[in-house]
Amino acid sequence: MSDSFTRSGELTDIASYPSWAQDIVAECAPARRRVAAHEIFLLMRDAKVSPAPLGTFFVGVWPVIEQFPQYMAMSLLKVQCGRARGHDQARRYLIHNIRVELNHADQWLEWASASGVSRDDLLHASAPAETTALSHWCWHTCERDALAAAMAATNYAIEGVTGDWSALVCSRDTYENSFEPASRAKAMKWLKLHAKYDDTHPWQALDIICTLVGTNPNRGYLDLIRSRIMSSYDYMRLTLDACLAATAVPGRVRYAAGESHPLERLRD
Repeated sequence: MSDSFTRSGELTDIASYPSWAQDIVAECAPARRRVAAHEIFLLMRDAKVSPAPLGTFFVGVWPVIEQFPQYMAMSLLKVQCGRARGHDQARRYLIHNIRVELNHADQWLEWASASGVSRDDLLHASAPAETTALSHWCWHTCERDALAAAMAATNYAIEGVTGDWSALVCSRDTYENSFEPASRAKAMKWLKLHAKYDDTHPWQALDIICTLVGTNPNRGYLDLIRSRIMSSYDYMRLTLDACLAATAVPGRVRYAAGESHPLERLRD
């Protein structure tokens, strides 16, 4: 009996995947929910997040946004075209998504700018050390781990839960309406693209991972994939906790006496 996997059901139906994948997704679900429904996103949805956490969020998460194409480029280096199941599929997926993520970085800059975080602040300001953990983790797993494990950590786990929390923020129009009409479309573009409920990128990644691994992988390989998914969720939560706890707006630019950072002047 062959251990190879070829999906026959719907892409976005977890029942279409091997039992080991269904088990891992179920086991990691509580950690995923803790990220997706983090307090900072609930406050953002209601346009109640205060300037210090919001500014720290933009600056602290920026390295992951900027470097995401590079994470995938490192995964792409592991692809052996035509030599192993799933590798040609992974090659097409990674090349396409590298191009997509380049646009996402520009959209993050627009969102930050509309929120009062200047490009200079975003590129040069300091954020709490905890917020750098996620970018270091992504770089480590994509550089060191096998292709399936690296994609599980980044393209499945991080992209998937990002879609969840983006949908939460966009589930009401309160946050969108907090922006001035002239900047609203650009401010919301990154969020709205990631909030699509029919976004298939994480499911495509899961399909590739299962094709690479097969239906009956050894226990060590399963433990590796599970740990990589859980680590991504844990590092995301660590970053978000640090952002929420921030008490000072990150900034590199010095302001004149009596003048405050733009985030401090945002209307309630």
